[in-house]
Amino acid sequence: MLTADALRAHLLAVRMAGEVATSREDSLRSYRLFAARDPRVLIGIDPEWSWGQGELLALMAEKCGVSADPRHTSGPDVIDPERTLAALDAFAERIRSVVGRGAPVLLGTGHPHRLLGFYGGLADALSAAGCEVLTPAQGRCVDILTRFGLRTYHLDYVRGVALVREPEAERPGCEPGVHCHSPLPVRVALAAAADAGGPLPELVIGDHGWVCGAGQLGFEAIGLADTDDPALFVGEAEGVVSVAVPVDDAVRSDYYRPLTRYVLNRACLSQ
Repeated sequence: MLTADALRAHLLAVRMAGEVATSREDSLRSYRLFAARDPRVLIGIDPEWSWGQGELLALMAEKCGVSADPRHTSGPDVIDPERTLAALDAFAERIRSVVGRGAPVLLGTGHPHRLLGFYGGLADALSAAGCEVLTPAQGRCVDILTRFGLRTYHLDYVRGVALVREPEAERPGCEPGVHCHSPLPVRVALAAAADAGGPLPELVIGDHGWVCGAGQLGFEAIGLADTDDPALFVGEAEGVVSVAVPVDDAVRSDYYRPLTRYVLNRACLSQ
């Protein structure tokens, strides 16, 4: 069994917490854009409260452990591992609750290159425990506005985890998917599930737009978020997102395996 002390040491050693690769400049830029209600940073959240840059910095200091000093404007950002561990415990509790009900779940990621294994391990355990892992709208086209213009992607599932692919990448040996912040894929998936008469997920697990988009529609949603992803933490503060776990979301994919083990242990599931 992976203890909290062992996971804390791992988080710090691989820089998922402590001093992380995400820069202070990137985080502050995201807070400025969120305060300006830029949809690229809102990623599906429609904030009820007014969030200025100062309020966002204070929130991120509380939720993640970043510096609350607005004069600190450069260098690597920081995540408090104690906050990560506490949020992972809450994350695991929501998983344990859904397993206790045998309820359907939906998993999706905008970071397939990094986080597919983490969510795939959860999906395997949830399925083994009797939860239906939903895969609605597989193969459906999703038009997403990017910095390169409007791009069409296809919704796909790998190990029960939703992601989007470039149309030309749908062949054996291709990349696992594209990096995506948009809430449109989860909206398409949920609409397809509803149109088919259900079932609908009682818990959505993921990151970026998968969590924010589902939470804004009233689905319980939990996920991981970096210091430059304020939307999930605003959603948590406003009661739209159930749990946001502060962690660097772009380290090597194998570094997330201990997180999967820790969450499943805490949720009383075997991997």
